Amino acid sequence: MTSFAPDSIVLNRKLPLWYQVSQSLRASILGRSPQDPLRLPTEERLAQHYGVSVLTMRQALKELEDEGLISRHRRRGTFIEPEARRGSPVRLLGSVDAIVAQQSGMTTELLDRGRAPVPPELADHFPDLAEVATYHRLRCDEQSGEPTNHARNHIRPELAARIDPDDLIRWPMTKVLRDMAGAPISRITDTVEARLADPETARLLQVPLLSPILHYTGVTYDRDGRVLDVAVIHYRGDRFSFTVTLDAT
Repeated sequence: MTSFAPDSIVLNRKLPLWYQVSQSLRASILGRSPQDPLRLPTEERLAQHYGVSVLTMRQALKELEDEGLISRHRRRGTFIEPEARRGSPVRLLGSVDAIVAQQSGMTTELLDRGRAPVPPELADHFPDLAEVATYHRLRCDEQSGEPTNHARNHIRPELAARIDPDDLIRWPMTKVLRDMAGAPISRITDTVEARLADPETARLLQVPLLSPILHYTGVTYDRDGRVLDVAVIHYRGDRFSFTVTLDAT
């Protein structure tokens, strides 16, 4: 029987390996095509694929099993749950793959794209640019169709020229920038704050005006410290929570 083929990952040895592996595998599962097989490779093959021990792989799989994304059957193997609910708490642990996993697993509609002058509030991020490429997307739960968040990305125009809009329907922007556009991402700085839904957000997310939302800003940098992308995302407050884990080593 053919097994599902997950994406690869470059591990950061300063962060818990099981967590990085679980988030990378989660992103692969949530971004899979409908025709992809549901059966996962064995623990041993997955451990070899990610370059970790079987014990670390087992811990990563338990995380996904607890979330309901996979089920494990003695003698039969491990399988992706096709009807697993995609809305889940977001855990941020300093890994780009964690950000990719956060953004995965929802149906995405590209509402509009184009170019616009750099917004005044983002001028410090793009001091050398007069305009940026913009993308506005709405994400919905795959099962219920319920809107969960809407995102605006402000991207350097030279990167936008390498982006296929069809990729944004299947994959998160971070993955598209890194893996399709070849952007040399070095870090992402996240800011999350509580706000009240403005009229546009209330309409798109189908929530009452002035209801609580999570306002997320993610700034993506290259290896030279230059800003590549500023993402502004509004999450439904009743569907998301953020957990930040700090490594003490």
